Amino acid sequence: MIDFILYIGSAASFAAALAIFFFARKKILAANDLLGRADEKWRSVKRDIENERREALLKIKDEIYKRRSDFEIEMRRDKLDIERQQSKIASKYEAIEKKEVQLDELKNELQQKERKMSRLNETLHANEEKLKVLYSELITKLENMSGLSKEQAKKELADTLQAEVHLSNQKWIQKIEEEYRQTAKTKAVDITVTAMQRYTIDQVAQHSSSVIHLPNENMKGRIIGKEGRNIKALEMATGMEFVIGDIPEIITISGFNPIRREVARRTLERLIADEKINPTRIEETVAACEKEIEEIIEEYGKNAVLDFNLQGVHPEIVTLLGKLHFRTSFSQNVLDHSREVGMFARMIAEELGLDGQIAMRAGLLHDIGKAVTAEVEGPHAMIGGDIAKRCGEHPFVVNAIAAHHEEVPFISIYSPIIMIADTISASRPGARKETLAAYVKRVEKLEEIATSFDGVKKAYALQAGREVRVIVEEDFLDDEKAALLAREIAEKIEQDMNFPGQIKVNVIREKRTIEYAR
Repeated sequence: MIDFILYIGSAASFAAALAIFFFARKKILAANDLLGRADEKWRSVKRDIENERREALLKIKDEIYKRRSDFEIEMRRDKLDIERQQSKIASKYEAIEKKEVQLDELKNELQQKERKMSRLNETLHANEEKLKVLYSELITKLENMSGLSKEQAKKELADTLQAEVHLSNQKWIQKIEEEYRQTAKTKAVDITVTAMQRYTIDQVAQHSSSVIHLPNENMKGRIIGKEGRNIKALEMATGMEFVIGDIPEIITISGFNPIRREVARRTLERLIADEKINPTRIEETVAACEKEIEEIIEEYGKNAVLDFNLQGVHPEIVTLLGKLHFRTSFSQNVLDHSREVGMFARMIAEELGLDGQIAMRAGLLHDIGKAVTAEVEGPHAMIGGDIAKRCGEHPFVVNAIAAHHEEVPFISIYSPIIMIADTISASRPGARKETLAAYVKRVEKLEEIATSFDGVKKAYALQAGREVRVIVEEDFLDDEKAALLAREIAEKIEQDMNFPGQIKVNVIREKRTIEYAR
């Protein structure tokens, strides 16, 4: 039994040893196979590395070859450039050598000419000395023959020539001035007469009456109202004074503002027609009439601009033109007067070959300052010029407006044209209703006031009584006293006279010396 067990144990041990052997052998074979594959992979990687090294080496060789070729080409190009530059330098060097040869030749030629000029100068100097001697001998002979020295002869000759030239020039200038004066006078008369004949109208005076006719005498009491409420409401709303006098069925509206006077007139006429007069109704009617007057003003202004075909007129100027319809100057409607001046100015400008549109525009706008003289203090021409300048009018138009009463200097020919056209419109027959006797009396009164002061030599009323020009004794009054005299004359005129607008007092103190050469 024991032997059997041993036998079985031995067999089991043998079997285990055999199993271990086969397992070990399998492991060894697997390891050998793994080593073989690793070796094969190493040889493959080595081959790839060797191939890449050879390819890189080939690329490097190709690049080196290419760079060498480019470098050789560049070297050949540079060599060609250097050769061309050398050729140019050689050519320039040859040209410089030729120029040096030419300069040497010119230098020699100049030296020869200098020597020749030196000889000529010596000859000229010798001849000059001979001439001086001959001139001195001639002067001596002339002095002996005339009995005058050289300086005395020069002076007498110069004086004689100067007198003859001066006399000749004076006669020629006087002749030319006289010819031009006659020509200008004839031309001016022709232009003025032609303009007046082309624009003929019997009368331009249209003024709104400030007298209201009542349907009956009882209407005065209704207008006055209980305790004068209605008349007070009227005066407060319109700013005018309603004068109810002893004349039957007549009420007079008094006030300096013509537009407000027109509002008052329309209001009163409408109230009389409605026969409803009370403070509330008065305020409503005044407001309605004011709106109506504003529309009428705009309409008159636009019509004036359209009739003259003016472009780019500022709305403020259009309104001022409309307001001129309600202004009168010596019973002459100012808007109609402005239209006349525009037409006359255009005609005169066209006769002179100037721009008729500029002249017509300046003529139409020349009195716009009168539309605001109640609100703005100063001469209406200066006020109008400032308005035109602010509204972007042409400088010639602005100056023509401001200078049409000679209160500023003229800067263009259009300014005197507007002044002439203004005078034609104001002075032609039928333009104004002021009688000759009243006009002469007013002018004489102005001159009389001015001459009543001490130191005044002469006094002249100008521009239809708008200016009085006073000439004073230059030795009797100095500049400060002359300024004081102007102020005193102005105050005296304000106290003793009634006049529209303003009167310019121009005191002149100067000493003039005039001589004529015939």
